[in-house]
Amino acid sequence: MSETQRQLEEGAIREVQIAEPAMATIPEGWFTMGCENGRDDEKPAHRVWIDRLALGIYQVTRAEYAYFLRETSQAAPPFWDDPNFLEPQQPVVGPSWFDAVAFCEWLSGITGRSYRLPTEAEWERAACGGIEGRLYSWGDSAPEKLPGYSSRWRNGLERVGLGAPNPYGLFNMGDNVHEWCADWYDAHYYERSAQRNPQGPEQGSRRASRGGAWRHHVKVSRCAARSSIPPGFKYADYGFRVARSL
Repeated sequence: MSETQRQLEEGAIREVQIAEPAMATIPEGWFTMGCENGRDDEKPAHRVWIDRLALGIYQVTRAEYAYFLRETSQAAPPFWDDPNFLEPQQPVVGPSWFDAVAFCEWLSGITGRSYRLPTEAEWERAACGGIEGRLYSWGDSAPEKLPGYSSRWRNGLERVGLGAPNPYGLFNMGDNVHEWCADWYDAHYYERSAQRNPQGPEQGSRRASRGGAWRHHVKVSRCAARSSIPPGFKYADYGFRVARSL
């Protein structure tokens, strides 16, 4: 890491010390979770009630995660010194699910508020922006038709907050990095999902994640699209955002 880059990161860390993550309020309500025209694990589409919550406006950044590492002496994730991922306002990449949970627990301890990962259902409702049946966070137009799409993510990650927010004021819902969710993953869970505030299956071997990522040919994912990996894996296209019950 160059001296200039180190100074940028240290400056960003100092800013993080005095501010909690920017959060948007997601109102309570019903929505249709899943997609009958999607993949098999998105079916059946079903009605779900979600209580009001706060969700991070941005994906957790490298600067925020660097402060966490400094204060807890935890090991940095893989790719920490990779020159492609050194920008302080890029989302952090490479934390495992356990690392993401540890960050939330640490943040809860220093703020006195209970931070956590969002459930799949909370994430999907937030991504839709309160508009029923919305395919993507911005609407139904294919990602390739978005202005500037062909020039984005050419060399990897973008800084958080680029592009337009969705109707709830959330950025990068569906792009940049996959986002860890709280739930265990089960391809058939929707067949027996709870109707109110579903938490996912009680056990499993993979944790759920949502959103698209910079490494894919199509960089942006639909709101209903599901993904998952084992919770101990640490990939360069995985990050997270925080949630808080209200």
